[in-house]
Amino acid sequence: MTQNIYDDPAFFDGYSRLQRSVDGLAGAAEWPAIRALMPDMKDLDVVDLGCGFGWFCRWAVGQGAASVLGLDVSEKMLERARAETADARVGYDRADLEKLQLPEATFDLVYSSLAFHYIEGFAGLLATIRQALKPGGRLIFSIEHPIYMAPRQPEWLDDAEGHRIWPLSAYQIEGPRVTNWLAEGVVKQHRTMSTTLNLLIKSGFAIAHVEEWSPSDEELVAHPDWAIERERPMFLLISTRT
Repeated sequence: MTQNIYDDPAFFDGYSRLQRSVDGLAGAAEWPAIRALMPDMKDLDVVDLGCGFGWFCRWAVGQGAASVLGLDVSEKMLERARAETADARVGYDRADLEKLQLPEATFDLVYSSLAFHYIEGFAGLLATIRQALKPGGRLIFSIEHPIYMAPRQPEWLDDAEGHRIWPLSAYQIEGPRVTNWLAEGVVKQHRTMSTTLNLLIKSGFAIAHVEEWSPSDEELVAHPDWAIERERPMFLLISTRT
């Protein structure tokens, strides 16, 4: 089963205070780049894997989606998502993405934000997603970038000249990474860039766009503290088609 760290009280409390939790999509630095990958949502049937508080679900119906199903393993996340969603076109359900079952040829778009890097059985999940998409359907998702996730000690270092350095290590050693982020013992699953892309290809997806997110010049004017994110990629954004 997927580690349900989001129902840990300490983790949930900390996560709820993050800017992306308070401000929704507008508080997620990578959202403008993901938004640019989205198709016209009008009349689409959509599923959001790891929907969290339901921000994307509500955005999708606001853009004209016919239906949106939000799935998450966290009861706390789903409770808040349901409380903040009034549109009958949006439904929520609890699901473990390691054991996900979806009806065949049902969705035009499968979306996921920062959830797949928790999944050990990624190949099986991709197979489930592939059969759940209609012909011409899309899978669009974000994960933590493998360079961000790989290090044994994922913390900035300072070199002799005072420059910030990301201590990349163990990149080719795939598997669990245990970090203390908001709570102790958060388990993520590191995969190299090539493994991720090749699994998508082998699962029958055509890769349309790959982006190693970095703030734009315009974004740095508004958020000068984001400059450090140009030293290494934090997010990997991928858009595919069937």
